[in-house]
Amino acid sequence: MLVTTLPSAVPIGSVVFRHSSRVYTPLLMAIARRRMTTGAPIDNLTSKGTKEPLHKGAEGPHIRDLLPSPSTTQQVKGDWVLFHPVYSSDELKAVEVLHRTPQRFSDKFAFGLVKLCRWGFDLVSGYSVKPIPPGSNMSLEELRKGKYVLDEKQWLTRILFLESIAGVPGMVAATLRHLKSLRLMRRDSGWIHTLLEEAENERMHLMTFMTLRNPGIALRALVLAAQGVFYNIFFLSYIISPKTCHRFVGYLEEEAVVTYTHAIEELERGRLPKWEKMGAPSIAKDYWRLPENATIKDVLYAVRSDESTHRFVNHSLGNLEPNDVNPFAIREPDMHVMGRTIEFTRERAAKYVNDSDKLIRDHSSSTKA
Repeated sequence: MLVTTLPSAVPIGSVVFRHSSRVYTPLLMAIARRRMTTGAPIDNLTSKGTKEPLHKGAEGPHIRDLLPSPSTTQQVKGDWVLFHPVYSSDELKAVEVLHRTPQRFSDKFAFGLVKLCRWGFDLVSGYSVKPIPPGSNMSLEELRKGKYVLDEKQWLTRILFLESIAGVPGMVAATLRHLKSLRLMRRDSGWIHTLLEEAENERMHLMTFMTLRNPGIALRALVLAAQGVFYNIFFLSYIISPKTCHRFVGYLEEEAVVTYTHAIEELERGRLPKWEKMGAPSIAKDYWRLPENATIKDVLYAVRSDESTHRFVNHSLGNLEPNDVNPFAIREPDMHVMGRTIEFTRERAAKYVNDSDKLIRDHSSSTKA
């Protein structure tokens, strides 16, 4: 098994990230990454230890697909090719609504801006629900007429607009870091791939929900205008302060987790009857490797877990300096960590990189032996 190693060290305050960039064979990459592990976790931050079957998907080879027949070629059925999480049932239920208290001025600015965007977004999407009076026995129709709950169409309007914008930050940040790497002729420290993964993951959310509703001209025009404005503002902002931009995205993803948690609760309370028994779109089954009998609720749980990942990753990246090594370049914690913890501190990120490096070295040594 060929592994090319290019060692480098990146100082982080009093901590040094000892990082090795490697060219992995597909099987080693599958073992190395959080999304591809199998059996019991190597440590409490490695991967889910689950014996649940993984269903064939299109995002690339999984370790359980490779082991029985390593020579088998995976057929890519869709236009998504980057790595992304495949969750166990326990992980899907591990997500909690969390909030990172702003500490510096830039944090408070990012949080205030998200709240302003949330207000505007709520206004545009009709997300102006009122609290249901205690002890109310109103019917679902009465709740909807009184604007206490949203119907399925209103939820889709909100989700489609949200996801059409959510895919912008990762692509903008990846583009700028890519150009910087070319311009300065130096390595990127592993950020670009993670940012591209986030962008594609958000785009796949949009593609999934597009199968449930085809937006009209008005919504498409709104998305076009919002994307044009947001892309350029985020582009300029990322040049000025990448850390503030990642903090902004972290707070934005906090709101996304709140939104999908609310949608799941409404569905489980019987207030979205059209979705109760509706099967998951085939694109969702393929992308998240959902079982054949998966429903829309399973999709909402998977999307919420993705948003929790983005929340954790962006808050963590917001704690790093732009030249620090990305701790998620090789692997990511599972949802029991990312769903219940808001971030990695800079010191914790440094330790995680060292742990990842040791994991790969130990595996390489055992393979050679």
